Amino acid sequence: MNEALVAALCAAGLLVAVLAVLLVVFARRGLARPGGIDSQMEELVRRAGQLDSRESRLDEREDRLEQFGRQLGQREAEVEQADARLVAELSRISGMSAQQAQAELLAEVERRARLQAAAIARDIEAETRRQAEQHARLVVAEAIQRVAGEQTSESVVATVQLPSDEMKGRIIGREGRNIRAFEQLTGVNVMVDDSPESVVISCFDPVRRETARLAMADLVEDGRIYPARIEEAVERAGRRVAEESVRAAEDALMELGITDLDPGLLPALAGLHYRTSYGQNVLAHSKECAHLAAVMAAELGLDPATCARAAFLHDIGKSSHDTGSHAAIGAELARKHGEHPDIVHAIAAHHNEVEPATAEALLTQAADAMSGGRPGARRESLEAYIKRLTRLEEIALAHRGVDKAFSMQAGREVRVMVLPGQVDDAEAAAIAREIAASIESELTYPGNIKVTVVRESRATATAH
Repeated sequence: MNEALVAALCAAGLLVAVLAVLLVVFARRGLARPGGIDSQMEELVRRAGQLDSRESRLDEREDRLEQFGRQLGQREAEVEQADARLVAELSRISGMSAQQAQAELLAEVERRARLQAAAIARDIEAETRRQAEQHARLVVAEAIQRVAGEQTSESVVATVQLPSDEMKGRIIGREGRNIRAFEQLTGVNVMVDDSPESVVISCFDPVRRETARLAMADLVEDGRIYPARIEEAVERAGRRVAEESVRAAEDALMELGITDLDPGLLPALAGLHYRTSYGQNVLAHSKECAHLAAVMAAELGLDPATCARAAFLHDIGKSSHDTGSHAAIGAELARKHGEHPDIVHAIAAHHNEVEPATAEALLTQAADAMSGGRPGARRESLEAYIKRLTRLEEIALAHRGVDKAFSMQAGREVRVMVLPGQVDDAEAAAIAREIAASIESELTYPGNIKVTVVRESRATATAH
């Protein structure tokens, strides 16, 4: 208000000065009429009086404003004092300071907001989970319906047809030398008296059983059966089994459209052709998992080729004879031969030994569970039986000087071949006792287990 009054006074003074200057100019130029100066001076005096009265009124208004300002300041001071008294009284009643009360109020508001947000999030999560489970069931059902896997029909025996019962005598040989040589070379049991015009080959190891079956069929077809001929037939059958395994692995790769696999992984895949897990053929199981993973990946908008590759290779570690988890062994094998890190991770995580972190790993787990969990896929008793017989051979092979070990007669006998240059007759008997003691302490089994240690020396010369 003071600034406005000063500005008005300055303007009035400036106006008087301008009028005075104009009058002087007019007088000098003779432009003023006679008597005009007096009238103008009267007008100026009148206006100056008006300005003085306006100035006085402005002064009065300023005084009133200053008085009103002082009253307002007093009121503000009174309000602040009342507010301070109220805060002090509230603090005294509640036992908290203003800052504490404010913090508590903010905390309460935050708590209520969090509860409300948590309730909303829980509802959204429940709805999302329900929709996800429904979609997952549809995807799994679609995959199962579109992938038809054959039922497991795994056995531990193989039958070879004979042209006549006379052939059984040749198979047995003089004083049983032929059948003993055949069983020692192949590690199987040969039963010749159970059924007419056929022999039954029994072994828990499918590779040995197939090798013995092919060798026996070759010997029967040729008709010449003696120890040297048996050795040749067994070696030839072993090569055929290896070639058939590689061919089965290549056929599986062609069926799945995998053309860029490192050749170093082919022998490991071939080893799955005669490998079983709970009675389920591992190579067939791997192909089924690949088809299931590809179908589910297509339904979910993922890359079917990548998911199928991860599911197909997930059990590749089972072909190795190294100790340890087959998932870790398979992942290391895949990493060594240049597989993508996502494939390696899916192999390592398919039994949750590593936390699955990719969609490929989760689909590999799902495909593995679906393939192994369908009715008729696996048989627990066969797997336990095979593990027990395998452990019998491992116990025998752990002793010094042992060359080969075979579980015979459904695990009721362990036949051990030792190296004659390292083990003499006395040590052979000691090894038999040690193996028997190890079996008694480590395994649980029905009946008795016979341990037979065979020490055989051979001398071979060639005439030229």
